[in-house]
Amino acid sequence: MDVFIRAYEHAAGNFNTLLTALQQHLVLVLVPLAIGLVVGLPLGLWSARSRTAATILINGFNGLRVIPSLVVLFVFVSVPYFGLNVRSAIVALTLLVMPPILINTDVAFRSIDPMIREAAYGMGMSKRQVLRSIEVPLALPVVITGIKIATIEVIASATLAAFIGAGGLGRFIVLGFAQYDPAILLVGAIPVALLAVLAEIALGQLQRAVQPPQ
Repeated sequence: MDVFIRAYEHAAGNFNTLLTALQQHLVLVLVPLAIGLVVGLPLGLWSARSRTAATILINGFNGLRVIPSLVVLFVFVSVPYFGLNVRSAIVALTLLVMPPILINTDVAFRSIDPMIREAAYGMGMSKRQVLRSIEVPLALPVVITGIKIATIEVIASATLAAFIGAGGLGRFIVLGFAQYDPAILLVGAIPVALLAVLAEIALGQLQRAVQPPQ
């Protein structure tokens, strides 16, 4: 209990720093996630439509999943064009959010019963109408599952950005480890955990809301 009290006192005494770190952390989460959605959703749909694209994209991004987040981050730091900055962190984190979004989108559209599409075409619907009115509603729950996984992963992985001076809540975690002070570590760890829980709840509710009736 004493460590939580000291964590609260440290957070209260450094409130402006904590608020700045939270804002930085949200940028490190939302920007890669937005890029991942803009790029990953169309690629996932293309992958579901093309066997060649699926082989290249799924295998390629699956390979990224076995590489530790910290390794990906330091690879981009080592590239002279990126260096030690927020841009390096955003590029690395974008690569980390892509696999679950792309793979789940591929699975979502690929698993739709072809007979449903054929029935829709038989009713005179165009490909665009079938995609918008039939395929997207059926695929959406699985797609949101991928987005939820990506969101939780990037919330946790964004703490590693502190290792390259990109800020975020990870700066308290790094400082806590450096000073062997769990109270300082908790100042960063607790908000990260809360963000992950809130994302899980919000996206879980959204997933249930778009679930087609059985």
